[in-house]
Amino acid sequence: MKDVLVYLINSLLDDPASAKLSTSEDGNVVRFKLSVSSSDRGKIIGKEGRVVKSIRTLLQLQAAKGGKKVFLDIV
Repeated sequence: MKDVLVYLINSLLDDPASAKLSTSEDGNVVRFKLSVSSSDRGKIIGKEGRVVKSIRTLLQLQAAKGGKKVFLDIV
């Protein structure tokens, strides 16, 4: 699941080295916290949040296979 997220983020950003991803897992809940530069934040969120919604949907599909819930927070 983390590999999919890293791949998607790196393909969207101009400066993927500046992105920081942290993961916390509590039982069946996985929470990703993504920190990107302010210039790349718009690329991750997209127009009206469409890009981040799509990323979250893909993560939820991946997590459902393992019986987990996943959250993506952009800070």
